[in-house]
Amino acid sequence: MNRSTAALNDAFRALSDPNRRAILGVIRGGRRAVGELADELGISQQNVSHHLKILDRAGLVDGVRQGTRHMYALRVEGLAVGKAFFDDFWPERLSELKRAAERRHEDG
Repeated sequence: MNRSTAALNDAFRALSDPNRRAILGVIRGGRRAVGELADELGISQQNVSHHLKILDRAGLVDGVRQGTRHMYALRVEGLAVGKAFFDDFWPERLSELKRAAERRHEDG
């Protein structure tokens, strides 16, 4: 398995959990502390930390220590792996849509 395939698999595995997707939704607005995430999402700090470790291993978040707090932010670069995967589908799909629209216009 090559590096980009492994990164894509890790990202999709990490994104398969709704709690992790919720965490990403919150931190896309800016760096947040574990406790803030727990309070906002209504899950324990221990669970948030667990999910953040998985997101970190997948390259989707970046954590830094500020005093006694661990602050996390979204890593847009980590999401680029998934975006690149889906981008490969769009040109073909858009071409199909264009052909269908042109056929409909010609028939109409």
